[in-house]
Amino acid sequence: MDNGGIYHSLPKPLLERTRLVGPNQVPSRGEFVLYWMRAAIRTDENPALNVAIELANRLELPLLVYQGLSERYPFASDRHHTFVLQGARDVQLEMARRNLPYALHVERSGHRGPHLKTLAQNASSVVTEDMPTEPLRSWTLSLSRKISGALVVVDTACVVPMRLVGRSYERAFEYRDATRDLYSQRVSVPPNDSVLGNSVFGTNGRASIDLPFEPIDLQDCDIASLVGQCEIDHSIGPVSHSPGGSIAGYRRWQEFRNKGLSSYARRRNDVVDDGVSRMSPYLHYGMVAPTRIAREATADQSAGAEKFLDELLIWRELSYAFCHYRRDHGRVSAIPNWARETLREHKRDSRDLLSWETMARGRTGDSIWDAAQRSLLMHGELHNNVRMTWGKAVLKWTPDAKRALARLIDLNHRYALDGRDPASYGGILWCLGQFDRPFSPVQPVYGTVRNRPTDQHAKRIDSIAYQRKVTRPLWNPVPKVAVIGAGISGLTCARTLADHGCDVSVFDKSRGVSGRMSTRRLEDAISFDHGAQYFTARDGRFKRYVESWIDDGIVQRWDGRIVAVEKGVVYSEKVGDQRFVAVPGMSALGKHLASDLKMCLGAQVVAPERANDKWQLATDDGSDLGEFDYVVVAVPSHQATSLLVNAPGLAEQASGVKMNGCWAVMLAFEQSLNIGFDGAFVQQSPLSWIARNNSKPGRNGDRETWVLHADAEWTEAHMEDSPGAIESFLIAEFFRAVGGINVEPSYSAIHRWRFAIPQDPLSADCLLDVQRNIGACGDWCGGPRVEGAFLSGMAIAGRILGQMNMNAAPLLRMDQQLDLF
Repeated sequence: MDNGGIYHSLPKPLLERTRLVGPNQVPSRGEFVLYWMRAAIRTDENPALNVAIELANRLELPLLVYQGLSERYPFASDRHHTFVLQGARDVQLEMARRNLPYALHVERSGHRGPHLKTLAQNASSVVTEDMPTEPLRSWTLSLSRKISGALVVVDTACVVPMRLVGRSYERAFEYRDATRDLYSQRVSVPPNDSVLGNSVFGTNGRASIDLPFEPIDLQDCDIASLVGQCEIDHSIGPVSHSPGGSIAGYRRWQEFRNKGLSSYARRRNDVVDDGVSRMSPYLHYGMVAPTRIAREATADQSAGAEKFLDELLIWRELSYAFCHYRRDHGRVSAIPNWARETLREHKRDSRDLLSWETMARGRTGDSIWDAAQRSLLMHGELHNNVRMTWGKAVLKWTPDAKRALARLIDLNHRYALDGRDPASYGGILWCLGQFDRPFSPVQPVYGTVRNRPTDQHAKRIDSIAYQRKVTRPLWNPVPKVAVIGAGISGLTCARTLADHGCDVSVFDKSRGVSGRMSTRRLEDAISFDHGAQYFTARDGRFKRYVESWIDDGIVQRWDGRIVAVEKGVVYSEKVGDQRFVAVPGMSALGKHLASDLKMCLGAQVVAPERANDKWQLATDDGSDLGEFDYVVVAVPSHQATSLLVNAPGLAEQASGVKMNGCWAVMLAFEQSLNIGFDGAFVQQSPLSWIARNNSKPGRNGDRETWVLHADAEWTEAHMEDSPGAIESFLIAEFFRAVGGINVEPSYSAIHRWRFAIPQDPLSADCLLDVQRNIGACGDWCGGPRVEGAFLSGMAIAGRILGQMNMNAAPLLRMDQQLDLF
């Protein structure tokens, strides 16, 4: 047999699922067959694994199963990462039992590299799953062009392979009629997994193939800590009641099969009763075999099973086929012409536009919609009966269909455990008219696209019981968390934890929030941003919030002229990253973050004491603040060192970060100084920065106001000098820096920031002692900017949510696991 024919000689049940991608149609002289596992995270009834085994046997080459978890997939978060790694843990265990070689790589700091490319270039053939959605489709094609061997993709997600369907269908009844025979021939076929003839395991149980990385053993691994090292969205925590993996997936299926399948047709629309299977996350990640689910449901022969099979086979696989044949499935062009036309005609209809953050946090004011979104945010799932109502409402809160679709994709894929699935695209597109027909009468915004008003839906369900169900705690009892410090980092941490259902209290010694993003206000409406002057947004995890804050009027762009000056002469323009400010003052951002948190201000907290697995908090005057399960210290490193005295390992790390001080002077003038710039980095001066505060958007422009920041080294040398003397000296330096102007200010004040900017921040974005349940965050972890503080607060919240998840979902014993296969 010629090498090209080896693919076409596969057993028919595998051959019909298989196609070649890219320019190479024959195996190369590689060292092994590589199975790139990504969308079928299972060992049983896995056609891609079976194809890889068949090829390895026929080519008489070793097999390597490689699973790589990237930081770069869309909407990568702790929730998705944890679910995938829990699935990988089951795969690793079963692979070892079957003596199949398996290597897992997790992309993270210090562990990045083109490992897939390296392995694929050394392989004779590469096998992976046929997944029609992005970015997997593009990643597959890209890899095929970088290797010399053939790349084989295998449909592992459908009972009827997508390629056999032949085309996309616009209506479910058309798809049902066209595929009836295809399903009847396959739905009851028993499994027939292939057996590897030559293992690559050596005598020590390790793969003999040289790997470009050290594989991870998940059987004795702290998944939460591993996920915490990844540069992903840490603001979306794992779901303790829905652990990933084939073990959990088949256990859920068995429970539904025994208790819910026969009554599915009657109970499936009840949003309070658990009448649905909740299998979609496991099907999405391929942790359970759809062939097994369909076969066992068919054997039930009940009305409920018949309806379940219609959802599983027709509606789900209709969407898979649609995405396979319509590459524009993520764009408005995918919906029918009539739907595009009617939505275009109503594009200018009046709408109440809402920001991403308002919607993502379930704060729209629509009780049913907010409850549905809270279900996604906290539990990673949404009952299908509510999902369609939830989806259609987005159209009236966004400018047009294009942006409604983008918002739906974002909210669904970011939070739902089954997000990014072809079936998710099918459901989202249905909200805009796909797989549907026109409805009369014509309605504002929707035209003839079917509308499902939330107020009418609320009348059809027990809305109070539904809200109670979807906002139920993830843990029992609800963890109590104390956050010490109401700066950006502490507030971000607190709000993230509170959004996930934790009982969070924030303590700060100051009378207000925002920390070093404070704003000083005078009685005559003059204000000064005497701390952080502006911020930039370089990281996508921060950018999306900034863009939303702009939509809500909390943040605006500062387009002032920023320069560098030396001895009164401007010598360069400082252009580059867009600068942002909160309005009407920098403290507005902290106030926004704190708006729905439990705050205790003016409380000087002393070092927490550990007793009976709880943390006891008190103030310096002895007032009891209560006991907490977790404590987060979100203050400058010097102050954190004192508060972390009962977590000596963390205290030692905090003590190693020096924070530079800064003298800040605030000036107001009755007339314009006619200075030709709005902000300047000052060189060869005791000053490092000067800014016309009233040039920032949202500030009172009646008087000209300036903020001066002293150089860190100069401040260090003069930290204990008289404030009055410092103020006079820096004012004189200001006039020297702007060219010799000398005008008496109508107001002046000085503030000493003892701990302003970290000199050498830690490389870790946060610290957590998982034994004592205490951690720390701030701009001295990860990065010395507002963005760094925000991401640090997000990171510590993610680490805590990960630990809570591990504590709530203990690992099954091996004997419990294997019984389910």
